[in-house]
Amino acid sequence: MMRVLIVEDEHLASQKLKQLLLKIDDSIQILDMLESVSATINWISNNPPPDLIFMDIQLDDGVCFEIFNSVEVNTPVIFTTAYDQYAIKAFKVNSVDYLLKPISHDDLTSALKKFNLTYQQAYYQKEKINILYDQLVKKDYKARFFVKVGTHFFSISTEDIACFYIRERSTFIKSKVGKNFDIDFSLDQVQHMVDPDQFFRINRNYIVNLDSITDIISYSTNRLKLKLKNFEHLEDLIVSREKTSDFKQWLDK
Repeated sequence: MMRVLIVEDEHLASQKLKQLLLKIDDSIQILDMLESVSATINWISNNPPPDLIFMDIQLDDGVCFEIFNSVEVNTPVIFTTAYDQYAIKAFKVNSVDYLLKPISHDDLTSALKKFNLTYQQAYYQKEKINILYDQLVKKDYKARFFVKVGTHFFSISTEDIACFYIRERSTFIKSKVGKNFDIDFSLDQVQHMVDPDQFFRINRNYIVNLDSITDIISYSTNRLKLKLKNFEHLEDLIVSREKTSDFKQWLDK
């Protein structure tokens, strides 16, 4: 279904255009019919972009190009006008076609086909490029950590980790069931290995998992104290003063 905005200051012309559009494709949705530069600027500023705009050039309160100077218009435009002297200027903006009044059924059909072929294909190609880009730049965060217990080795899933912490210059994992494992990474390295939407470094010694936080308590000026699930007797986990603001924003994502 194509979502269309009509900008036309002549009521009879806008009604005729609407009838022609629906005759060509009755699934087209006419979002609104506007008559002025100011009304169009206001509409574009306060609504999601349509798929296509039909726009007269001479409007009630000025020339339509004032709209492009006032707001960003990313939607393709088919210009409808009785004047051919604006054609070059029209094609400097998002113009699909330039139709002279009175608009015929055949000319309108041709313009819509041009839109469908050119802009919709470009849109889908852009979507494919965006998906590919996201796949290429998306960072792969560590899914598990390899640990040693005595003479045995195994891996612990990152989602099963309550926190990472430092003790006597060594870095440890504390699992959600309370087990501790020594790992061969610094806390600075770990901070860049785990998903920042899931883990937050609250101070120099701790990185905590969002899922393990059970309580957040005000603690002195501009500081917070955390409690983790199943670790009521764990030493006080204090969000440092310089981290408190970022921590609140992290929780509010």
